[in-house]
Amino acid sequence: MNRTLYKKEMKGSFKLLLIFAGILTMYITMIVGMYDPDLSDAIRQFEKLMPDLMAAVGMTGGNDTLGGFLSSYLYGMIMIVFPMVYSIIRANGLAAKYVDRGSMAFLLAAPVKRVTIAVTQLAALISGIVLLLIYCTVLEYTAAQIMFPGELPFAQLIRLNAGLLCLQLFIGAFCFLCSCIFNESKHSVAVSAGVTAFMYVLQMLANMGGKLENIKHATFFTLFRPEGLLLANTSAWIGAAVLFFSAVCFSVAAIVIFKRKEMQV
Repeated sequence: MNRTLYKKEMKGSFKLLLIFAGILTMYITMIVGMYDPDLSDAIRQFEKLMPDLMAAVGMTGGNDTLGGFLSSYLYGMIMIVFPMVYSIIRANGLAAKYVDRGSMAFLLAAPVKRVTIAVTQLAALISGIVLLLIYCTVLEYTAAQIMFPGELPFAQLIRLNAGLLCLQLFIGAFCFLCSCIFNESKHSVAVSAGVTAFMYVLQMLANMGGKLENIKHATFFTLFRPEGLLLANTSAWIGAAVLFFSAVCFSVAAIVIFKRKEMQV
């Protein structure tokens, strides 16, 4: 890695991280505060009134414990979508946007190898994702301890966020790959955002069950199983491992493409 470039990119990530941290702070504290075991029956009644909508965003079941409540109402959509949007925006700004603006020439003119540049940019993206999820983990546990002391086992929270990290690394690596493939920012964003959004829509349709359930085999979001991670199920860990291994493959492919491609500088 190039330390100077890494520090520059992390400074560039800071404002965006603050924005997403602020949004997630609002949602996390609000949803943790909504937990009430005595209201579990009322929530189930609400699910029965709008089963398709609740199922689409993964907000079903698991209301008897705080961990189950969070896995359903926080990890069904919010903890997936917002870090995903961060990855799309930041990955585009770390490669394709440089080429699009013509400023990639300054990076390539420096006495630094292309592989070093690619690895540094990828490291900045990964660091941002990790920092965001560490912040969310600390916030969730702190809020749970303040509002409901002893209700949320730390091991359960770590398992949930470890699986979530694998998913977000997969998304981040895919977005960075797109950013390295395309020379124009609009194409990079269109493909990375388009594919991930489409995959999430497929997952929403699969969550609704019935004839649509088999759609789950067409989307990578199925590999992230919050309820399974909560219970430390082997299948859930396998899904997380597949996401992590795929993220490594995407990252290597992105670095190789960045090294070999002809850029419009």
